[in-house]
This record gives sequence, structure tokens and C-alpha cells, in this order.
Amino acid sequence: MRLPTALPRLPLTARRALAALLAIAAAVTALWPRSAPETVPVLVAAHALAAGAALSPQDVRVVRAPPDLRPEGALAEPAEVAGQVLAGAAAAGEPLTRVRLVGPEGTALAAGPGAAAVPVRPADPALSALLRPGSRVDVVAPADASSAARVVADDAVVLAVRPDEPDTGPLLLLGLPRTAAHEVAAVSLRGPVTVTLR
Repeated sequence: MRLPTALPRLPLTARRALAALLAIAAAVTALWPRSAPETVPVLVAAHALAAGAALSPQDVRVVRAPPDLRPEGALAEPAEVAGQVLAGAAAAGEPLTRVRLVGPEGTALAAGPGAAAVPVRPADPALSALLRPGSRVDVVAPADASSAARVVADDAVVLAVRPDEPDTGPLLLLGLPRTAAHEVAAVSLRGPVTVTLR
């Protein structure tokens, strides 16, 4: 038995019909709506933000990102940052997470579990210009009539540096073990303290 050497040719009208069907299939495939990739809301800085800034919903915006690009603890709603204080500077478009805000999560991450945050006013306001979130300092109480100057807490972590205010000066937020934080808070009630850089 002998095999045919060539396939039979389709009539011209059949070939044109097949070409038209293939063109229609290509057009339908190109125009068919594709499912959008899954995204989640992520809160980012709307503009450059300074460390210690009190945030408002106008300071942030919501963007959509793939779930695997969303940082752990990322915020999603502008209302979540209203009145919160930013621990460190943030660039425009940078995602904001709970640990970037002054609060229990950031304090625990920076100073360890069970740590507390305590605000202090430095005796020398110019000192605050040398400090950044993450700096390590010792807190020194000034001498008074009943005692000499003394270190009341060592190895405190600077959580935030609030800007200099005309009537009160800058404010440092320090992360310390809870008992040391209580001691620093009691001493700072009597007046400004100084810190030494480590």
C-alpha cells in the first residue's frame, strides 16, 4: 500500500474561512479580560516625614501591592496613624509599619520584651541634634542638695527625638526596662536630665 505524498489541498474558500476563524480567535484572546493580580492595601508616607512627627491622615496614602511584598505589621488605613508619632524619618512612598510608630511594638523591638518608653527633656537642648532613633545613651540625674550627680539608667535606646519646641525644648523618648523607666520618670519630674552617648 502506497501512502499519499501530500495532503489534499483545501479549497480556497475553506482556507479563507479557517484564516478568518483564527483571526477572530486571536482577537478574542487579546481582548478577553484577564483577572487582575491579587493586591492588598499598604499605607505609605505621602511625603518625606521627619522623625518624631505627629502623623495625620494627610501624611499618608494607601497603595495596592502584591501580598508577598507587604511588610509584616504594615498599616492599611490612614485612620490608624492619626495622632501617632513616627519613631524615625520616612521617605515619600516608604511603607509604614507598627514598629515605625512610637508604641509598645516599637519599644519592645528596640529595647526588649517588657520594656517601657519614658519621655525626658535633656538639660542641654543641643544634645538632641546628636541623637537618632536607635542611639544608645546613659541617663544622668543632676546633683542636688541631697545627692551627687548619678547614672539612673544605662544603655537606654532612643526611640524618638521630638523637635525643639519654643517653650519646652526637645523631647527624647527612651526605651528602658520597666523598673529603670520608672526611676528615670521620677528623676525627670524634678527637672531636665542629661544623657551620655555610648
